Amino acid sequence: MRGMLKSIFLVAMATVFFAGAGLCQSPSEDIKAKVDVVISEAYQSASAVLPYKLKAGGKPKMLSWQGIEKCFYKAYERIDWDGLAKKIKKIRDEGRYQRIDVLNAIEASLSEHALPFNKIFLVKNTEALLPLSNSILRSLPEDSLMNLPVYDKSGKQVGTFAGSYTYEKMGNISGNMQRHSLFQYTDMNGKIHSSSDRLLLDSYGVPWKDAMSQPGFRLSSDKLMTKH
Repeated sequence: MRGMLKSIFLVAMATVFFAGAGLCQSPSEDIKAKVDVVISEAYQSASAVLPYKLKAGGKPKMLSWQGIEKCFYKAYERIDWDGLAKKIKKIRDEGRYQRIDVLNAIEASLSEHALPFNKIFLVKNTEALLPLSNSILRSLPEDSLMNLPVYDKSGKQVGTFAGSYTYEKMGNISGNMQRHSLFQYTDMNGKIHSSSDRLLLDSYGVPWKDAMSQPGFRLSSDKLMTKH
């Protein structure tokens, strides 16, 4: 009996030791470590076409929203989404993880590896405005650009950036659900306003010099998780 208690004690002490040494991972840490490898591969593929040179035009100077669209399109095209989705499924199947746990790990990793704007775009005119186009907002990480001054197309400051959001609506022509990305801003009196329900293009912008070091390109998880 005494020998059995001694064995149990030694096993317990070993468990505490290895856990304290960081050699034992919780299930969430284990999933995250495996998923990180796949997400890193996705960002590496996208980065093959980055940084993308953006021109500025108009008055005030606004960076090209068309250039931003092309840049993001090329970056997404470089990614083998089917191959990455299969790797995610393999991680889930082999570890017998719950779907929600894998999805949470994916979302966390996507945010952690999001690229700052100065790694995405090459901009010569640092005084230009970065347009708050729908494509920028669609890929914008949470909490990025918060409280930066927002200017309209005439160069007037309308307030400060208060976050982006998405919503879905039925397409008038296609009849399919379409996702739209918009943003909110706080005016000079502290009142919250929403950008109107339309294509934003270059209707609003924030100073590039203030935005350049902030996270600006976060991949979406939509194509990484299979339905089953």
